[in-house]
Amino acid sequence: MLDVKSIDLHYGAAQALRGVSLTAEPGKVTCVLGRNGVGKTSLLRAIVGQRPVSKGVIAWNGQNINPLQPYERARDGIAIVPQGREIFPLLTVEENLKTGFAPLKRGERDIPDDVFSLFPVLHDMMRRRGGDLSGGQQQQLAIGRALVMRPRLLLLDEPTEGIQPSIIKDIGRAISYLRGLGGMAIVLVEQYFDFARELGDHFVAMDRGSVVYSSSNADLDEAALRRALAL
Repeated sequence: MLDVKSIDLHYGAAQALRGVSLTAEPGKVTCVLGRNGVGKTSLLRAIVGQRPVSKGVIAWNGQNINPLQPYERARDGIAIVPQGREIFPLLTVEENLKTGFAPLKRGERDIPDDVFSLFPVLHDMMRRRGGDLSGGQQQQLAIGRALVMRPRLLLLDEPTEGIQPSIIKDIGRAISYLRGLGGMAIVLVEQYFDFARELGDHFVAMDRGSVVYSSSNADLDEAALRRALAL
């Protein structure tokens, strides 16, 4: 379980996060919603260790991971699909997927069948360069690369941004399938409200670096959430 407890984060003198808290449990999707620039990506960077927090604690399965480097968090099962995908354009699809081997032990370095069952296009394009894929195919590749790491916590930063509707549906089905396996906690950062609404078990809305609304799916006041997103 991920437990983010009242974290602050600064970029020099500018404060990006203010007392942010959230949880993510195995078999559930926590959706983080908000406009551009409210701190959603900074939150994910803090969780994976790309940016140090200046206050508060990030706990993973009961352990304070604040001191851990990004590669140590990856070895602990934390994977991110970054905004903008960040695939390697000159590497083939297969080579891109194999970059996910880095935190794994040698005996675990194979591509799980789920990657190709969820995204069959990747199997068909194994020899194609990443830069030759469409934006939607690159997004599928970025998710597949994260799944190669066998994550127990999967962070997705706006996976529907700039993607055609048919692939958005594929990504939604993939998230639902992964949640259904029961062993993976998922944090979904998203601006597309309807996509998040279909998938979320818990919802967090952010504005100006702070959480302004938080609710489980069972207790969700959709009107209140939409008002929070309009701040």
